[in-house]
Amino acid sequence: MSSSRTAVILGAGPGLGMSIAHRFGREGYRVALVSRSATRHADYLTALAASGIEAEAFTADLNDSGQLDAVLETILERFDTIDLAYYGPAAMDGPMPGPITAASAADVRAATELVYPAVDTVARLLPSMVERGEGGLLFAGGLSSVVPMPTMGALAVMSAALRNYAVTLNAGLSDTGVYAGALTIGGLIERGDIHKAMTGDPNAFGGVEIATLNPDDIADTAWDLFAKRDRAEAVFNALG
Repeated sequence: MSSSRTAVILGAGPGLGMSIAHRFGREGYRVALVSRSATRHADYLTALAASGIEAEAFTADLNDSGQLDAVLETILERFDTIDLAYYGPAAMDGPMPGPITAASAADVRAATELVYPAVDTVARLLPSMVERGEGGLLFAGGLSSVVPMPTMGALAVMSAALRNYAVTLNAGLSDTGVYAGALTIGGLIERGDIHKAMTGDPNAFGGVEIATLNPDDIADTAWDLFAKRDRAEAVFNALG
């Protein structure tokens, strides 16, 4: 039987995105996966189908506001409502930024662009959620939003902005029936692309010790946040 509730995974990847998809799928949600490349969509859908989860995949570059709006419209046309939106932006393409002491205004502007799709998503989905009196918005960001990490440079500013947006939304949505929350993550997500790259060739990353987090554990907590609504944030810190 088809579910009447839909969870959208914006920035779907093999790590946390797929764990969120499986976790909400087990709760009866059908799943719409969105990523900028369709290369791995078939594998994702096969894995979800094997768990009895109804899912479809869509391609869009979330940093392109036109593509983001179009894919949300397509999902709404297909499923009628979006009841949960998870936003998990990929790390900035290219090399890591320089330290915060060297960050320029241009660096910060470039990093902060990762926050804009989250705001666009909320602008599109929130009015109908509030009208229905139910729904949820989850945002995944970095630990540098709460723990000073000078080496993260401008990305730390972006993480702080995304976290603040999520927890402030949570406060602003009290008594509406709509939940917003932040997943604040410190550590490499197992099965994710960066984790696979580092474990595949540790020497390429200077042989550094890898502190990892199980995405299934994070997804379980994400469900608890959404279901219990007793806090605005969960922090995951494998970095000590």
